[in-house]
Amino acid sequence: MTLFRLLLVAIIAAVGIYTALVIPVHGLNFFPPYVGDIAKLGWPGQFNLDFSGMLLLGSLWLMWRHHFSALGLLFGLVIFVGGAPFLSSYLLVESFRTNGDVKALLLGKQRAAA
Repeated sequence: MTLFRLLLVAIIAAVGIYTALVIPVHGLNFFPPYVGDIAKLGWPGQFNLDFSGMLLLGSLWLMWRHHFSALGLLFGLVIFVGGAPFLSSYLLVESFRTNGDVKALLLGKQRAAA
């Protein structure tokens, strides 16, 4: 669990630093180039489309883990928009809340107990 937590911290730091360097040069409006690359049908667009699928799956998992409650739906939206840093932050916090129990981390405490 320690290595997993270190990986999560590394992802948060790497993407956070990269984002902090990109924003002053390109601004906060990432949507037009993101969708524009998809529309061009090139490798950058393929990556963006693939990444969107991963964000969707991560969001759906998180909503399912929270039994599609209002909080779960909110978390799912935040993860879809916020990407890896937000999902990594969520997993890091939950890894401590579940005391490193992987089953509870992945399924939620209620499903893990069943």
